[in-house]
Amino acid sequence: MGTSRQPTELAALFSMRNRPRGSHLGLMLLASQLFQMGLDNIPPVTLAVLGLNVYLYLFPAAPLMQACVSVQQAYWLKDWRRLLLAPLHHVDDWHLYFNMVSFLWKGTKLERQLGGRWFLYLLSVFSLLTGVVYLLLEAGLTELTQDQSYSMACAVGFSGVLFALKVLSNHYHPGGVTYVMGFPVSNRYVSWVELVLIHITSPGSSLIGHLAGILVGLLYTAGPLKAVMKKCAGLVTSNGYNFQPSMYYNSSGTSGYSGTSGGNSGNHQHPPDYTTSYGSSSTGGLTEQEQLEAAIRNSLNDRDRTSQSGAPPPYGFHLSEEARAEEIRLRRLRRFDS
Repeated sequence: MGTSRQPTELAALFSMRNRPRGSHLGLMLLASQLFQMGLDNIPPVTLAVLGLNVYLYLFPAAPLMQACVSVQQAYWLKDWRRLLLAPLHHVDDWHLYFNMVSFLWKGTKLERQLGGRWFLYLLSVFSLLTGVVYLLLEAGLTELTQDQSYSMACAVGFSGVLFALKVLSNHYHPGGVTYVMGFPVSNRYVSWVELVLIHITSPGSSLIGHLAGILVGLLYTAGPLKAVMKKCAGLVTSNGYNFQPSMYYNSSGTSGYSGTSGGNSGNHQHPPDYTTSYGSSSTGGLTEQEQLEAAIRNSLNDRDRTSQSGAPPPYGFHLSEEARAEEIRLRRLRRFDS
């Protein structure tokens, strides 16, 4: 693969103490970026989440010191809503700008590959779980060092989720190279390099928050998180709707992801062919009940052709309930006659 052009997180975080709000230059640059890319070229979930972040910057659901998440506020004082508020609030418009530009690139790529519903599910889980892992890490550091400052450290912003998405993106597209401060770094290690460099160049940023995002990404790509999410999605959608990551399809079914194959591209998905003729050996994605009904229709067609000189009119794809019931009744009668 060629050199990656993705934005890095090195410029995405600024200190809460040193950055004034209200310049709106970052918002204007973000709007310019959106129009240059074209709103029609941005997948709906990515665009909606970006819009939500901008809206909550302009009209915050809570002041920053009441939206940031810390062990003291979330665990000791039981203010768990901070887990929901913290990822969606930003220190200033520059913080918002760099985070959203990075999200725009990652979200567009991943949403096209995974599908909108799964991507929204993924963002929801990552946003919540990044905060939970952050609290666990800060609580662990407090116990190890007996330093209460770790429990009082309050984090805010979408950066942790971005680090999780970066791990996921690099997992699906291995072998690329990203330039960090002018130096080529393999995508396999770029998250760790940026984690260290951000902490060095921006001491006010949350090292533990970014580390939490990387760990959440690894839990999904190399741990049990993906399997657990699929299991939960299966329980919620027990009515038969397929709420799973989008895959590539061919005539024989799903072929899975192919990050390095030239035959499948991460930005192009081919849904199952539900227009396959009933005489085809392929199931065409039909359920067992639909396959049975198709077989009955074919059987009746064949019988009618042998008894009539002219071919019968073709059956439509959608049959009324009365017609289906009549077909099943006739099939049962023929079984008894035989």
